[in-house]
Amino acid sequence: MKKFVTALAALAVGATVLAGPVAAQAEEKKFTIALIPGLTTDGFYITMRKGAEAAAKAVGAELVFQGAPEFNAVLQVPVLDAIIARKPDAILIAPTDKVQLVEPLKKAHAAGIPVITVDTFIGTGNYQTGSGDADFPLSYIASDNVLGGRIAARALAKAVGEKGKVYVSNVKPGVSTTDQREEGFKAEMKNYPGIEVLDTQFNDDDANKAATQLQSVFARNPDLDGVFGANLFSALGAANGVKQAGQSGKIKVVAFDAPPSIVDNIKTGLVDIAIAQHPAEIGFFGTMAAYAHLTGQSIPTLIGTGFTVMDKNNVDNPDVAKFIYKD
Repeated sequence: MKKFVTALAALAVGATVLAGPVAAQAEEKKFTIALIPGLTTDGFYITMRKGAEAAAKAVGAELVFQGAPEFNAVLQVPVLDAIIARKPDAILIAPTDKVQLVEPLKKAHAAGIPVITVDTFIGTGNYQTGSGDADFPLSYIASDNVLGGRIAARALAKAVGEKGKVYVSNVKPGVSTTDQREEGFKAEMKNYPGIEVLDTQFNDDDANKAATQLQSVFARNPDLDGVFGANLFSALGAANGVKQAGQSGKIKVVAFDAPPSIVDNIKTGLVDIAIAQHPAEIGFFGTMAAYAHLTGQSIPTLIGTGFTVMDKNNVDNPDVAKFIYKD
C-alpha cells in the first residue's frame, strides 16, 4: 500500500507544479481526454466521472464520457472503437475483461493514443515492463483491490465473531478487480481458523441470481453466518437473498462499494458493512495523469486510492458520508 500512496502523492505534487509552467501550452492546445467506464449507470462510475470532470476543468481539457449500459466486453468494444475513431489525445478506460480488451486496446495504442486503465486493468496490471502483450498502457489507477478484499474479510470476521461459515458472491472469473477482492478476502480469512469459507458463487452481475444463490447456499448450510458481496450487484442480491430467507441480522452482509442503495440498506440493517472506494479520486488522478503525460511529464505506472469502511454507527458522519457515491 505504501507504493500506492507514494505514487498518489507524487502525482498530486506534479499536478500542482503543472498548473504554472504549462499554462501557456494549455491555452494553445485544448486536450481531449476520453473516459470509458465499465458501465454508464453505476454510481461508482458516475462518481468517477465527476472527479475526472473536476480535473479536466482544472487543466482546461475536454472530457468525453462514453460507455455501455452493462458491464460487458461485447458491449464495451464497439464503444472503444468509436472513441478511437474520434482520435482523442488520451483514453482512460475501465476494461470489462482483462483478456478480451487487450487486442481492442492495442488498436488505440497503434493509433498513437495513450492508454491509462482506471478501476480495472488488462493483463496483469503491471505496465511498461517491456514484457507481455498487455503492458503498453501508461498507468493503472485504482483501489488496491487485494487490500480491499482483506479489509472486507476482517470486517466480516469481526461481525460473525471469528467463527462459522461464510462465502463470496462474485461476478465471474476474469474481471480484474473482483478477482483480486476475492483473492484478498480468502487470503485474509486464513488468519481466522474458526471460519470456513464455502465455494464462491458467480452471479454474472445479476442481483436476482445472487439472491437466489444466497438462498441455495443457506438451504445447504442452515448455519451460514455471512457473505461478502464483491461488487454492487453481488452485495445487493445477497442482501435481498438474506431478507427473503428471513435471516436479516443473522447472516451478516459485507458489501464492496457504497452507492446510496447500499447506504440505505445499511441504515435499515439489511447490509452490515460497506467498503467504500474513492472513485472520484480515481477519475481525478486518471485525468491528471493523462494531462501530465500529454504535457511531457513522467507518470507512475501504478497509482492507488483509499477505502472507507461504513456501518450504521458512522455512515451519517460527514467525514464518512462524503465517500457515498453519486447517483
